[in-house]
Amino acid sequence: MNKPIDLRELTREEVTALVAELGDKPYRAKQVWEWLWKKNAPSIDAMSNLPKELRAGLAARTVLRPLVVAEQQKSSDGTIKCAFRTWDGHVVEGVLIPTESRMTACVSSQIGCSLACDFCATGKLKRIRNLSAGEIVDQVVQLDAMAREHFQKPLTNIVYMGMGEPLLNYTNTLRSTERINAEDGLGMSFRRITVSTAGIAKQIRQLAEDGAKFNLALSLHAATDEKRSRMMPINDTNSIADLMDALRHYTRKTRKSVTFEYILFRGFNDSMEDARHLVRLCSQVDAKVNLIEYNAIDDGHYQRTDLQQALQFQNYLESKGITARIRRSRGRDIDAACGQLANKNEPAVAGGERVLKPVPAQKP
Repeated sequence: MNKPIDLRELTREEVTALVAELGDKPYRAKQVWEWLWKKNAPSIDAMSNLPKELRAGLAARTVLRPLVVAEQQKSSDGTIKCAFRTWDGHVVEGVLIPTESRMTACVSSQIGCSLACDFCATGKLKRIRNLSAGEIVDQVVQLDAMAREHFQKPLTNIVYMGMGEPLLNYTNTLRSTERINAEDGLGMSFRRITVSTAGIAKQIRQLAEDGAKFNLALSLHAATDEKRSRMMPINDTNSIADLMDALRHYTRKTRKSVTFEYILFRGFNDSMEDARHLVRLCSQVDAKVNLIEYNAIDDGHYQRTDLQQALQFQNYLESKGITARIRRSRGRDIDAACGQLANKNEPAVAGGERVLKPVPAQKP
């Protein structure tokens, strides 16, 4: 027996064709589409302005598989971290990061990750599968609801900096940004969306050819191949020279700048020599730098640079005409590092994956 089609994985044309097959009028397809992407219906039965017969027909042919919140942690600084459970029982993370000027959702693109970056808790989890565009959008919708509930403000920004590598889930990443942006979707400007990559040169070039409109960030974290390969195995097949060539093509084609994300690790990549190497890279492409305070994971292999050293590093970059900001750590009193909540949610199972046990039924 074939697995039912997830209704949100269909294109608009496919939805229109399905509604026609079920014997209903074309305008009903528009209503279905709005329920999927604008009203974010949790089920087909919730599409209340559709005829009962059409809902029954859709339910017989398709399914909706929204994410559900399985665990939530709230930091003293207001940061809210969620473990979302997928329809097939896995865990992905999403984070709401409130500041005075912004309300940012950090979302995941994959269940686990294949890149095994040494400093990242998600790197301890194997990659299970890509998230669908609908599952990515679900995170945004639910984090927006939390922002409105806890802070009486809507989301202002979305960053693809959670679990997984967005450019290894290329199609669903792009489709989700389009649905977030679209008038018949969430209606958020592409200027408010940032996709962060660990560095897949081929896919960065593809973004340029596809005319990607969102902001692009590169998780650089070291400015020499020797250091970067030590903590990011992806650098062995996507060297800094290859990435810089891809970024130059991207910035020329899109006329957009890029952001270098640079976590400062004490005694590893925070020296003035490291800063000089970073300046040389910044001179090759239109880029600004986000210096990030590290949220350490349990193995203790890397530690956060002290603030004085971080300020010295920032001041050197700015003295060379580079825009550099320090992104302060958030959620220090909860499992704030990417992948920590998924790692800690349940004991390890075969292959290093963590999954949630079924949520017990509530007592009356």
